[in-house]
Amino acid sequence: VGIPCVVKPLMSSSGKGQSTIKSESDIEKAWKYAVEGSRGDVVEVIVEAFVNFNSEITLLTVTQNNNPTLFCSPIGHRQERGDYQESWQPAHVTDTAIAEAQDMARKVTEALGGAGLFGVEFFLTDEGVYFSELSPRPHDTGMVTLAGTQNFNEFELHLRAILSLPIAEITLEKAGASAVILASAEGTPLFTGIEAIAALPKTDFRLFGKPTTRPYRRMGVALVSDTLDTPIEGIVEKAKAAAALVTVGN
Repeated sequence: VGIPCVVKPLMSSSGKGQSTIKSESDIEKAWKYAVEGSRGDVVEVIVEAFVNFNSEITLLTVTQNNNPTLFCSPIGHRQERGDYQESWQPAHVTDTAIAEAQDMARKVTEALGGAGLFGVEFFLTDEGVYFSELSPRPHDTGMVTLAGTQNFNEFELHLRAILSLPIAEITLEKAGASAVILASAEGTPLFTGIEAIAALPKTDFRLFGKPTTRPYRRMGVALVSDTLDTPIEGIVEKAKAAAALVTVGN
């Protein structure tokens, strides 16, 4: 694999326990951090070659009991501190890259089995598409679909697949973006700015109902949508501005 490389727990989420080894002196620290951030009682880690990527995408993949696997339009996203901060749909991805990602997503999800929605993440590089990781459930970056970007949002798709209800097709209806609403300190959440975000056009929001806060904990999400011919970069900026209107104190 070589150095630099990435070390992560066998099972974790939101980047917990993941670190980059840049020299041999980082090895022991990376091992301890991965074990501490692991879920379950399996003391194993994954060591991966470092990938220089241009961007990341999530391909929401729907496996069905008696019907073919379906794919949503790719979702772009930006990560910080191991957590997604903004996501947008559609992401600017070439047809070749989409085909590569769909082929890998189909093989991985069908090998795992079961019916439902998977959040399958990929790195886009100059050399091609690399599989990153998979979540066997609706994905945080997929919350952008709550802005009405698709005919079915990710939660509706997950439920239909589990219940074996037919999904005729998944269509892209609008361009949209999501941006997280973050807490700034530990305590009991107290939201301000709700009326301000509620007054914005083409904007919606969700508050997660988490009982406690801590710095950078994701407490909600702002959602903005517009027509498909609207530049996605502008929609992302509007989502970030909307999220910034809501503060989470205690």
